[in-house]
Amino acid sequence: MPARKSSHSKPNAGDKYSVLLPTYNERENLPLIVWLLVKYFDKSGYKYEIIVIDDGSPDGTLEVAEQLQTIYGKDTILLRPRPKKLGLGTAYIHGLKHATGNFIFIMDADLSHHPKFIPEFIDKQKEGDYDLVSGTRYQGSGGVYGWDLRRKLISRGANFLTQVLLRPGASDLTGSFRLYKKKVLESLVERCVSKGYVFQMEMVVRARQLNYTIGEVPITFVDRVYGESKLGGNEIVSFVKGLLTLFVTT
Repeated sequence: MPARKSSHSKPNAGDKYSVLLPTYNERENLPLIVWLLVKYFDKSGYKYEIIVIDDGSPDGTLEVAEQLQTIYGKDTILLRPRPKKLGLGTAYIHGLKHATGNFIFIMDADLSHHPKFIPEFIDKQKEGDYDLVSGTRYQGSGGVYGWDLRRKLISRGANFLTQVLLRPGASDLTGSFRLYKKKVLESLVERCVSKGYVFQMEMVVRARQLNYTIGEVPITFVDRVYGESKLGGNEIVSFVKGLLTLFVTT
């Protein structure tokens, strides 16, 4: 496996990165992901903020987020909770309204996306002035750890179908670790109509339609350590329906 670059771009004084973290029942994972985000952003020297969008988690995720805000400060941790689960797309729209950065990271709060890759996303974006940089599990040194054979087959099958039907110009459509220019993300979320897991896929398809440029960074995806996976039979059925809808309409 080739070694990763150890040198990173120098911070631009005008750039700021807003991390959108939608949460639902992530009280055990949230302190760890926030600590890692702070660690890697502080180390890199980039300006940043972390926006936690909790959808009424019954496990006390919001209370944990309030404690983290006390530790790291209100300038670093912004809390923008909602009363109940209202969907991933609307969570991003909600977070965008409060984001002060000109770049937006979206990622999962369950530790499946490691913040150590953030400097590589930033380097890649600057390298080609990309509108969108997507983490990929299916190119270069990317990969998946902690999944059983069923999950791997579902993921590979879903990605294969999307490549055949939609020809998106990106190797990993179902991933959700991405860096966007803020204006680009605002433009895309206005156009996307899908919900759940299909939402991430539609974002890339719409980006291709609008001729936005897409860069990719190999990442390792690690299955959640705490809590339960939200992927079930209903999500798989919704994914297939959404994929067919995008095939017909795009």
